[in-house]
Amino acid sequence: MRILIAEDDLISRKFLSRFLSKYGDCDLVVDGMEALDAYMMAIKEKNAYDLICLDIMMPNVDGVKVLKIIRQLEEQNNISSDERCKVIMTTALADTQFVQKSFEIGCDAYAAKPIDTERLVEVMKKLGLIKDSIE
Repeated sequence: MRILIAEDDLISRKFLSRFLSKYGDCDLVVDGMEALDAYMMAIKEKNAYDLICLDIMMPNVDGVKVLKIIRQLEEQNNISSDERCKVIMTTALADTQFVQKSFEIGCDAYAAKPIDTERLVEVMKKLGLIKDSIE
C-alpha cells in the first residue's frame, strides 16, 4: 500500500508514520501545498496513493481544501470512485463543521487525535485497505 501522511505536527506525523509503515510505504509532508505536490507527482508517475491521512488544520492550505482539490483532480483524470485514493481526515478539533464539510467533499473516514490505532485498523479494514490477518 502507498500512504501519504499530511500532518504539520511532528509528534503526530512520526506516530502515524511508525504505525502505518507496517502496512505500506509512507511519504510524509508537513502542509497542504506539499500534500498537493506529492499527490500530483504520484498521479503523474502513475503511482497513486492508496491512503492519504490528511490533517484538517495545516499551514498554507488546510486539509479540507486539499481534499477538495484531490477529488477534483481525480475527476479530471477520469479516476473512478472505486479507484480513487481513500482519505482519512485527522484532527484534534471538536468542530464538527469541518468534519461534516470533509464528508460532503468526499473523505472516506475521520480520526480524532490522539489517534486510536485499533480503531484506525478497523477503519482501514472497512475501506478494504488491509485484510484481517495483518495486525
